[in-house]
Amino acid sequence: MNIIIKTKNLEISEQLKNVINHKIGGLKKFLNKFKKDKNVSFDTFVYVGKETTHHKKGDIFETEVKIVLHDKNLVAKSHGESLLKTITKVKKEIEREIRKYKTKIIELPRRKYRKSIQLSKGI
Repeated sequence: MNIIIKTKNLEISEQLKNVINHKIGGLKKFLNKFKKDKNVSFDTFVYVGKETTHHKKGDIFETEVKIVLHDKNLVAKSHGESLLKTITKVKKEIEREIRKYKTKIIELPRRKYRKSIQLSKGI
């Protein structure tokens, strides 16, 4: 999984890079099911920034994660007072999106199969 980090009105430090790589890199285990080829890696774009430079209080930090899969783009956004809290929130939200997409991909063929069996049995 390639993690590409972009910032706005914020200096990226080594510590911030490590936190983002640790949090967002943990999503790799959910994305392994979508690989068609073992050598293919997904691009993950992480946008971290401050709304403006002159505000000091309130929801001034924002984090956005975009994962580009084969046929779908998954996006999650978060705003908050603390940069670390927004990164944690966006990780949970993108994890939820991945699970929802994964369930949709797995369940649709199962439903079609069950329906075809029921129709062939005459139920």
